[in-house]
Amino acid sequence: MDVALERPEWETLGLEGLAAAAFGAALLRLGVTGEVEVSVLATGDAEVAELNGAHRGKPSPTNVLSWPAQELAPEDEGAMPFDPEPDPDGMTPLGDIALAWETCAAEAEAAGISASDHVTHLLTHGFLHLLGFDHETDADAGLMEGLEAEILGQLGLADPYGRQAP
Repeated sequence: MDVALERPEWETLGLEGLAAAAFGAALLRLGVTGEVEVSVLATGDAEVAELNGAHRGKPSPTNVLSWPAQELAPEDEGAMPFDPEPDPDGMTPLGDIALAWETCAAEAEAAGISASDHVTHLLTHGFLHLLGFDHETDADAGLMEGLEAEILGQLGLADPYGRQAP
């Protein structure tokens, strides 16, 4: 895992530890084994707005962006994505994630949760995108959000979607 901190505010969260926990829990839950490669860019709203405009045609900040290294999305709505394939050297490249400090911090404050808990959710969310999950349809969103809640629960965090555990 490669983590680049472009803003000093990110240093207060221990982002590498949050990412390692989130990614590790997701890999364990999904049964993905072997070494994976992920890059995380921790930056600000202006930089994420530029990336969002260049890659998605939406020149505004957002909390998290992701760029999968492999196309893993399933053909059927609500289905599990395909398993990632390792390179010949055995490393499985998954892709890149970018986070915007101001947006993440404002969302955490508005929700009344710690920035580290919110960022852990966003890292999990972005990581699941790298693994082929999406939320474009109700069926896909149900699968992805359920996994997010389950993974975060394993880390001792509440369901970010506000559902109560059965």
